[in-house]
Amino acid sequence: MSQPSSKDTRTHGTYRRLREDILGGRLTPGQRLKFPDLCRQYGTSVGAAREALVRLTAEGLVRTQAHQGYTVTPLSYDDLRELTKARVEMESLVLRLSVEEGDTRWEARAVAAHHVLRRTPFLGPDSPDHPSDDWAAAHAEFHLALLAGCTNRRLLDVALGLREEAELYRQWSAPYGQEQHRDLAAEHRDLLEAAVDRETDRAVELIRDHIAHTAQLLITCAEDEPAAGAPTADRTADRTAG
Repeated sequence: MSQPSSKDTRTHGTYRRLREDILGGRLTPGQRLKFPDLCRQYGTSVGAAREALVRLTAEGLVRTQAHQGYTVTPLSYDDLRELTKARVEMESLVLRLSVEEGDTRWEARAVAAHHVLRRTPFLGPDSPDHPSDDWAAAHAEFHLALLAGCTNRRLLDVALGLREEAELYRQWSAPYGQEQHRDLAAEHRDLLEAAVDRETDRAVELIRDHIAHTAQLLITCAEDEPAAGAPTADRTADRTAG
């Protein structure tokens, strides 16, 4: 088996660190990503930085525009509304297939991922207003585990890509996970129980509500405001659920 080249290793390392800094809020939405700065900050080459940015662009975390180069994907209400509608439809479909097709190993992975999420502190010592990197990673793994029973890799990849884009909004919504009258831990527990008990319709209903509830909160971190009379993100999600 061939070993990865030093170039591949350097590119992957740059990609991983950039991705962590974007999702961790250390690189801000709309911030320009200039090659001289990236090379200096990450100790990498222009080629490795470019390849990393191309991968992040494909994941929706970075955008490229003529005459501006690469930027961290900006946040906007219109983008969130479109993202929410896509997530509600795609993620509920993939979760349905996952519950129907997942085997015992899938169940075990979901249970284990939930255990890690439940045991991981939501806030870290350096992030009093945002989810910690460890919690964000455990949260992502839990939702991946729930969806991983789906045997259609194309559908699964699309659903996970949309979830990645939503991570930007979660990171920049300060009250996320700390809202009054919401029990985020209970939402995750109920999702797990419905999935492993093979209650397909209930699992789909719960994931739709989970996405819509979160999206309504995340409107507060978008750079623009909903137009007068425009449907809110959760109403958009509810409409598509019907």
